[in-house]
Amino acid sequence: MMRIFKIHDVASAPEKSHSILEDALKNRGRIPNLYGVLAESPQLLEAYVGLHKLFENSSFNKEELTVVWQTINVEHECTYCVPAHTLIAKSMGVDSDIIEALRNETFLPSDKLQVLHNTTLLIVRNRGVLTDAELERFYDVGYENRHLLDIVLGLSQKVISNYVNHLAKTPLDNSSKKFAWTPKNPKY
Repeated sequence: MMRIFKIHDVASAPEKSHSILEDALKNRGRIPNLYGVLAESPQLLEAYVGLHKLFENSSFNKEELTVVWQTINVEHECTYCVPAHTLIAKSMGVDSDIIEALRNETFLPSDKLQVLHNTTLLIVRNRGVLTDAELERFYDVGYENRHLLDIVLGLSQKVISNYVNHLAKTPLDNSSKKFAWTPKNPKY
């Protein structure tokens, strides 16, 4: 028997999820569907929101944040997160060439961002194992060890959202429906 995940609001969510959902309502005017699903587990909701804030304040600028987030979202084929992060990138003022390259899996407009994308993809696919040559390429464009660690931080956040969205089949929020996305060559 298939069980459907509930998309909670403040009234239906476990009490320990109330403050985060109330903050979302206050700051965004709505509760994202992902938050509503995560609210079933107050600890997971808190972890996700905390990781998101930490990653936003990491060593990456807005373009680099977008590259890491969307590289992982596309690789994980998350049809909720790719549109959501398209909306986020646009609200942050990220260049549309970067946004579209990530969504369409084409080359990024700068070598540095392309190397960040490639390294993030290798970390995801190889479970954190990089060759010396791959590391050297990353360092050659100006990144440092801190950046590698911050990719792992971003990946930690994205594993929560991407996997939960797969399990729950989270529907798109109205605000991101215009950015709906389908994987080119679905693996799943």
